[in-house]
Amino acid sequence: MSQKRILVTGAVGQIGSELTMELRRRYGNDNVVATGRKTAPSDELKDSGPFKFIDVSDIESVAETVKEYNIGTIHHLAAILSAVGEANPVLAWRVNITGLFNVLEVAREHGCAVMTPSSIGAFGPTTPLDNTPQVTIQRPTSMYGVTKVAGELLCDYYHSRFGVDTRGLRYPGIISNVTLPGGGTTDYAVEIYYEAIKNGTYTCPLGAGTFLDMMYMPDAVDAAIDLMEADPDKLTARNAYNVSAMAFDPEKLAAEIRKHIPGFTMDYDVDEMKQGIANSWPNSMDDSSAREDWGWNPKFGLPEMTEDMLKVLGAKHEKGEL
Repeated sequence: MSQKRILVTGAVGQIGSELTMELRRRYGNDNVVATGRKTAPSDELKDSGPFKFIDVSDIESVAETVKEYNIGTIHHLAAILSAVGEANPVLAWRVNITGLFNVLEVAREHGCAVMTPSSIGAFGPTTPLDNTPQVTIQRPTSMYGVTKVAGELLCDYYHSRFGVDTRGLRYPGIISNVTLPGGGTTDYAVEIYYEAIKNGTYTCPLGAGTFLDMMYMPDAVDAAIDLMEADPDKLTARNAYNVSAMAFDPEKLAAEIRKHIPGFTMDYDVDEMKQGIANSWPNSMDDSSAREDWGWNPKFGLPEMTEDMLKVLGAKHEKGEL
């Protein structure tokens, strides 16, 4: 039998687009199959390896792709994010739960391993906000959060009941200089860099003092790959590892940007829906389990990320690409 390949759903999204390229660099272009539902892939994504349009809420399209490409591992990233999920909860449930269920069913039938990201959205207002424990109360108040808790439990079930090798991370907000975010509560932390470069000013939808866990995309990609390469016998929180790299509020982020762009200004126009979601999420997570079990160790803090973001986006701006 030919070599088992890796499938990435949601490969056109913010995390998926960069994870796919890194997987191709590590394992070979032809061994990583990228999929999306509607959005056209970038030329880099499309030309560097196999790409196919599928709908994860249609189990047959998932099964056909797994069989066609002899898939052994699925990075399941197709999802509706928090703010979009509140605007359309029915769609969020269909994509985030029905889609995951379909992926797990196909994985059970074909012996695939599955990585599914969870999120800080899996927590709620009754969760301890500071140094949020690995195991704690999870009563989210957004549809996105509800689907993330259900997803963690569903993956636990498929592992314990059917032996599917499921693994997952509770990602914080993810910051990228490649793909724009897709409707999440933490999107401001990406947008602020673009606006700082282009206009020197930003209107923030979250209020001052809103601390949230964040992570730079290179660390997010490494976390997903490192978890899938980890010794399964050492995974104590298999489908729900807290992972974090930094925590800041809008004021702290703006102050870091001013170290590079002294004239940068920021004001506020608070989006009540996003603010409500953010208020229910942790200020900071305890990710000691991930560090102990599989060596999680992020490379970027706020200063390093800010320097790199502004360098990359500044170069793009000079070329007229922003």
